[in-house]
Amino acid sequence: MRIDIHTHTSKHTGLSRPNGTRYPTPDELISMLDERGIDRAVILSTVSPECRYSLVTPEEVLEISERYPERFIPFCNVDPRYLTNDQSADFRPLFEFYRSKGCRGVGEYIPNIPLDHPLNMNVFKAVEEVGLPLTFHLAPAVGGYYGCYDELGLPRLERVLAAFPNLRFLGHSQVFWAEIGKDVTEESRSGYPKGPVEPGRVVELMRSYDNLYGDLSAGSGYNAVCRDRAFGAAFITEFADRLLFATDIANVPQETPLVAYLDELLAESAISRENYEKVSWKNAVRVLELDG
Repeated sequence: MRIDIHTHTSKHTGLSRPNGTRYPTPDELISMLDERGIDRAVILSTVSPECRYSLVTPEEVLEISERYPERFIPFCNVDPRYLTNDQSADFRPLFEFYRSKGCRGVGEYIPNIPLDHPLNMNVFKAVEEVGLPLTFHLAPAVGGYYGCYDELGLPRLERVLAAFPNLRFLGHSQVFWAEIGKDVTEESRSGYPKGPVEPGRVVELMRSYDNLYGDLSAGSGYNAVCRDRAFGAAFITEFADRLLFATDIANVPQETPLVAYLDELLAESAISRENYEKVSWKNAVRVLELDG
């Protein structure tokens, strides 16, 4: 079994990005999942305006998931500027409503403001109180990017992890995963660093904060565990309870090399069958509170 905790879809195909790419429709996404042997997938919503050409609301995600309840798992979302555009906004009723409708998490959380901005901290407090996990995307700057901003070394992420110990944060993006190695620089943090890995800040933070989880999606998650094969296998083994399989399918077509890579590690006995299954689906069942 495979459960993908990071995919995107939208009901309509008319809104393509300026470069011609677009989200798959639900039927196209199901076909892509079938080709990869993926049984179920989380659909993320995107509601913040930064670097967006179109938005996918929680309501749209819920509508799609209700059409395909055996395949899709809905996530809800908010922008921290909703409601009152200040840190007094009470987001708990929104999250409680979405949870009552079947949403199993929050994300993809992408507002392009500092990760520990008071507006974000207010949202995180509400998510923690309601008890949902949150998938976040980190960016290297404010302006010109989507995702929450953090500096090299991820000091803002550490502050957030310490402030909300009962909120399960699912880390994602080049800026997040580039920090798996100590060799990351300002120039490389937005890309895909190569070569042997000496454990960096992501490893340090995962060792120090058990509320930090790893979303292995996209080229960034795959690169983090494949650039140094021995390190990647050891990393998966050490954090087998907090790493989750994902693809970040957001285009038609799209390559998803993590699928074959995990199979290769299992076939080579580089990771155990138990840990392979945890990453592939068991952790998702536990974190998202799914029927096993």
